[in-house]
Amino acid sequence: MSELKSKLLSRWLRHRPDAIGLTLDKQGWADIDELLAKATAAGSPMTKEELLSIVADNDKQRFSVSDDGLRIRAAQGHSVAVDLKLPIRIPPPVLYHGTVSGFLPQIRKYGLLPGRRHDVHLSATWTTAVAVAARRGTPVVLVVETQAMVRDGFSFRCSDNGVWLTANVPSNYLRFPDL
Repeated sequence: MSELKSKLLSRWLRHRPDAIGLTLDKQGWADIDELLAKATAAGSPMTKEELLSIVADNDKQRFSVSDDGLRIRAAQGHSVAVDLKLPIRIPPPVLYHGTVSGFLPQIRKYGLLPGRRHDVHLSATWTTAVAVAARRGTPVVLVVETQAMVRDGFSFRCSDNGVWLTANVPSNYLRFPDL
């Protein structure tokens, strides 16, 4: 049951707060009491204890609770307009992007684009990129030359859960595996 509720939280906090009449502020925060009331009214009740357990136990750490414990937001991956106010950071010399082979022709041509999300998501480890891609099929991992990107003026941010974010990655900064 908590997996279903975790998916509902992702939907409401990343993509469809309007589905339950929830209001997110400009940084993506929602009032926890409002979220719980709206979830109950929408037929998906959960207690504050369940909510905090989902936040704590989520393997991808998709959610952040404010320091005062009154608000919650998704760590990244929004398709609704929010500004997480994450500071620009210097990434490690390389990051990784997990995908599947069917997307490689488009990626070779256009690079990595955010699609419906605000940013391209990159992983700090090869293993994480494999896990991300495996949800869609046989994983293919691309190496992103972040040091060259920073040198050329690209900026990066890192979400609360360690996902690196950037606006796009042109294909000349990608190393493709031999398939």
